[in-house]
Amino acid sequence: MAMAEKWIQGAIKRPGALRRTLGTEEGENIPAEKLDKTISGLKKKAKGDKKLTAAQRRLLRQATMAKTLGEM
Repeated sequence: MAMAEKWIQGAIKRPGALRRTLGTEEGENIPAEKLDKTISGLKKKAKGDKKLTAAQRRLLRQATMAKTLGEM
């Protein structure tokens, strides 16, 4: 039962990576504006025929997941 309650923590592969990338201090919440700005900037960069690098795709997934989890 304890495993079922904390499945999200086990699913996160790189804990703290998004925080370090965005330059937020440990223990602080990442501001929603910063997440929105990161997501929109990466989506704008990927518009059309342009492709994101592997690191940019990872950052987009991390920011989207953080935003989704923050809304829970």
